[in-house]
Order: sequence, then C-alpha cells, then structure tokens
Amino acid sequence: METSRLIEEIEKLVEETCKKETNIFGYTIWSHHIKDVIKYGKMLADKLGADIEIVEISALLHDYAGIKDKSLHENHHIHGAIEAEKILLGLGYPEEKIEKVKHCIVSHRGSINSDRLTQEAVCVASADAMAHIAQVPSLFYLVYCRHGMNVDEGAHWVKSKIERSWNKLCPEAKELIKDTYIGAKQILF
Repeated sequence: METSRLIEEIEKLVEETCKKETNIFGYTIWSHHIKDVIKYGKMLADKLGADIEIVEISALLHDYAGIKDKSLHENHHIHGAIEAEKILLGLGYPEEKIEKVKHCIVSHRGSINSDRLTQEAVCVASADAMAHIAQVPSLFYLVYCRHGMNVDEGAHWVKSKIERSWNKLCPEAKELIKDTYIGAKQILF
C-alpha cells in the first residue's frame, strides 16, 4: 500500500475511535491534540532530518490505546506500541519500520523516563509536548469537563503538565514553541 493511502487509513481509524462515546478524552483529543502532534512532528522531522513517514504514523498512533480503551490509558505508551504493531501489520507495513514506530510510541511520554534513541522518537515526544503547550484550553477542558476537577486541582494539574512538557522538549522544539510557552506560563503562573 502506498504511504499516502496507508496514512489516510490510519487517520480514519484514529479519528473514528476519537468520536466514540467510550473515548474518555472526547473528540477534542483528535482536533486539539493529535492533529497538532502531527503538525509539530513533521516540522521537527524536517528540522532534524528525521523520517517524516515514521514520525507522522507514530504521531497518529501515539495515544491510540488510551483513546480506544480507558483501562489502557495509564500505560498507553506500552499498549499503544502493541496496538500500532497490530494495525500496521494488518496494513502490510514493513516490520523494520513498525519497530521504529513502536519505539516512538513507547518513548513519547514526558512522565516516563525513557531513552529516545532515534531522531523520530525525539520528534514525536517533543511534538506531543508542543501540542500540550499550544493547546492549554484543551487541557482545561480535560481537567474541568472530562475529569471534574475543582479550580485549584485543575490549575495545578495543567501547570504541572505544561512544565513537564517543556522539560521534555528537544532544543529545536523549545525554540519553535518558546513564545507560546511564555504566554501559557503568564496565564497559569
């Protein structure tokens, strides 16, 4: 299957899963997170000379497990790699590329200390963090509307998320998102 068609198939699968009532994050995880992770991942791949195909597929699938099944959310990075392998094998994607995608997914979380051994993994992890910083309103939606936190709990959670996200960025990503981060900090702190 040609790459553009493969990406379209994955995109369709992920977006449809985001629309389901069982998705604890709501559809906004697609519209206000995953799409940004793809955008920032591709920007970074271009800057760092990484494989854009691997980055885009990994960005599409990085949170898939937790979206598909809320019981998998706590370890969605591990379950996500397993889900990605199943999906990609079913689409006839080469096994050596699947391993690269799996590494990107397993190592994307900021709250888990994981070595990012490839430029692609650096791109996906940084793009994930950039999307958090760029989409503070979606974080507020998550904490107040989806998780029912009170004002102080939610504000503390969002502040911590923004700081963790900033700390996991590669230098190139920090340069790209610095002004947005400063603005978010002014609002939150």
